[in-house]
Amino acid sequence: MTDSFDDTQASVLIGTAEQMIVLWDRLTPEKQATLLQRFGTRENALAALIATRLVAPL
Repeated sequence: MTDSFDDTQASVLIGTAEQMIVLWDRLTPEKQATLLQRFGTRENALAALIATRLVAPL
């Protein structure tokens, strides 16, 4: 396994992260609180959302 991304992979990851930040901002405060309670920090919650998005079937 490699510790780096090629340009295409990096672009997909960055684009997905940007989408998840927009998604986070659209969540109700209650849903944000639930995710924060489950994952501890906004960064961890966003990472979970990104991972979910990247592995979800198209």
